[in-house]
Amino acid sequence: MSELVLDTGSARLDADVVVPDGAVGVVLFAHGSGSSRHSPRNRAVAEELNRRGLATVLMDLLTADEDRVDRLRFDIGLLADRLVGAIDRLGTEPMTADLPIGLFGASTGGAAALVAAATRPDVVRAVVSRGGRPDLAGTALTQVKAPTLLIVGEHDPKVADLNQEAQRVLTGPSELRIVPGASHLFEEPGALEEVAAQAADWFTGTLHAMR
Repeated sequence: MSELVLDTGSARLDADVVVPDGAVGVVLFAHGSGSSRHSPRNRAVAEELNRRGLATVLMDLLTADEDRVDRLRFDIGLLADRLVGAIDRLGTEPMTADLPIGLFGASTGGAAALVAAATRPDVVRAVVSRGGRPDLAGTALTQVKAPTLLIVGEHDPKVADLNQEAQRVLTGPSELRIVPGASHLFEEPGALEEVAAQAADWFTGTLHAMR
C-alpha cells in the first residue's frame, strides 16, 4: 500500500492506494458521513477488489478540522468537488493514469460519487453505491452516463425506497440489488462479502471492457 496526498484544489487530503500487478482499473472510494479512509467496511470491499485485479484509492474527503463540522459531512457539493479533484489527480499519477476509473460510494458518499460521475462523464466509467443516498445527488442523476449499481440491504426499507426512486431518474444503465437479510451497515454475517462480490463483478465487467 502506498500513501498519497491528493491535492484536490480546495484541500490536500490523505489517501491510501493499492495497485495490484496488471490492474484493469482503479476504484476511488467515497465514504459516508462520520467515516474516513480507515472505514473497516470500505477496506473490506477494497481488499476484495484488489484480489480481483482492481486498484483502489481510499481517501479522506475532509481535513481533520473540517471533519469536526457536522454540516460539512453532509455537504454533497463539497464532497463531490473533492472527488472530482481526486479523479483529475489520478489521471496524472503514473501508477493510475492509464487505468479507467470507477467510484464506490457509501451512504452520503454514494450521492457525492454520482455528482462527481455527472461532472466527469467521460472519465468515470462505473459507479457502485452501498446503502447510499442517491436522492441527495439531485438533478445530477440525469447526467450520470456511467453504469451504476445501487446496493441496499433488505432491512433498510427507507433507503431502498429512495434508491428505487433515484433509479427511475437515472438515464444511464443502472441496476438496484437488494442484499437479503442485510441492514443499512451490512453488519450481518456474509452481507458485506456479498456487497464486495457484487461490486467486484460490476467493476471488473465494466472497467475491463474499457482497457
